[in-house]
Amino acid sequence: MNHLAKIIFFGNERLATGVTTTAPTLQALISAGYNVVAVVSHFEQANSRKSRGLEIASVAKEHNIPLLLPHKPAEITDQLKAYGAEVGVLVAYGKIVPQTIIDIFPKGIINIHPSALPKHRGPTPIESIILSGETSTAVSVMQLVSAMDAGPVYVQEQVQLTGQESKQELSDKLLAIGGKLVLDVLPKVLTGSIEPTQQDDTQATFDKLLQKQDGLIDWTKPAQQIEREVRAYAQWPKSHTRFKDLDVVITQARVVEQNEKAGKVVVRDKELIVYCGKDALVIDKLKPAGKPQMDASEFINGYKKYL
Repeated sequence: MNHLAKIIFFGNERLATGVTTTAPTLQALISAGYNVVAVVSHFEQANSRKSRGLEIASVAKEHNIPLLLPHKPAEITDQLKAYGAEVGVLVAYGKIVPQTIIDIFPKGIINIHPSALPKHRGPTPIESIILSGETSTAVSVMQLVSAMDAGPVYVQEQVQLTGQESKQELSDKLLAIGGKLVLDVLPKVLTGSIEPTQQDDTQATFDKLLQKQDGLIDWTKPAQQIEREVRAYAQWPKSHTRFKDLDVVITQARVVEQNEKAGKVVVRDKELIVYCGKDALVIDKLKPAGKPQMDASEFINGYKKYL
């Protein structure tokens, strides 16, 4: 009976800024036999000239599922009611869903959140986890409420981190885990055989929205922190700096225990090194303005005048 349940899917499955996705949760629901009657996604991301096309839109089209792109969910209240869906599933919608929309669904809306809730509520959990240098995190599957990431949690799975994950790698890993958890939880939600556990709001932390200026490297910071920024800010806002009058984006780097004046750039043993407030970064890959990404050795050979 559960596999015949009508579902409305909310979101684009992009768990962090700039990452790509194959919409694995939506595809898994379809493959499992659920009747996904509509997909509701982000109007601005679907229609901006600067944004990539929504991968989730391609999946919806492939399976002849209507794609709804309202400016606000409340604009399509009557349309959502008409579908008669028992439950919603939400993965990275990017907007607060009002209670009037949640109440349409007899079994509520299930939400994947890529953190150990109540820690890392807000729009940038993956970036914040990398920036904080955490050694573990979790994926939470919760009941959606109108307050940001505050709903009771059905299940949470712990995830160990290596400390080397890029934003894309961590997003892919957590999304894969979240999709499996949803497939496990959903039948229990539909039959009412599972009850979520309230979060401890006193332990909640909130992550800020990233700004473009966050990507400007401050070489007076410790090298370890800048290396984390390179991984957390990949794709957007990117970690950018200037070598003399050339703009570059640092895309891969590693920490070495060497100390000199912060911001000093040297080439030593065919390595490109920038000194930081503590220790130094060896730049392994970078992207000069208007050029593709390249290894540091290519940059050293082709851009000597900027070093």
